[in-house]
Amino acid sequence: MPEHFTPTTNPALTGIKGRCPRCQRGHLFQGLLKLAPRCEACGLDYSFADPADGPAFFAMSIVAVPALAFALWLQFTYEPRLWVHLVTTVPLTLLASLLLLRPLKGWLVCAQYFHKAEEGSIDREWHKKAAEEAANKRANDQTSGE
Repeated sequence: MPEHFTPTTNPALTGIKGRCPRCQRGHLFQGLLKLAPRCEACGLDYSFADPADGPAFFAMSIVAVPALAFALWLQFTYEPRLWVHLVTTVPLTLLASLLLLRPLKGWLVCAQYFHKAEEGSIDREWHKKAAEEAANKRANDQTSGE
């Protein structure tokens, strides 16, 4: 008898926890950042997931402002030499970015599942029909205006 799974209603929380978006019991990751091939609890195939550079972009964007604020505060308060920034600001920035990668990647994968995201495609039939309707409307407007 197949088990009933309740998909997540909160993809951010499920992703941050690194859990499967379908059953919320299985693990999303195999290792630190590598996605598992499928959920060990429900068998959901994770091949649909493609977070690409999203986690890195968000991590860098989130960390950049506090890191810059810290660097400026350090510089204007103590006027340290460059090497002080190299041993404080740079490692803090890198560490904070790395710590955010896994939860952000999990969130984006769960959001893709939740929103049924897939590769974009062009619906040529819809565009053709819309263009014909627009042309007919213009023709009707011209004939009624004469």
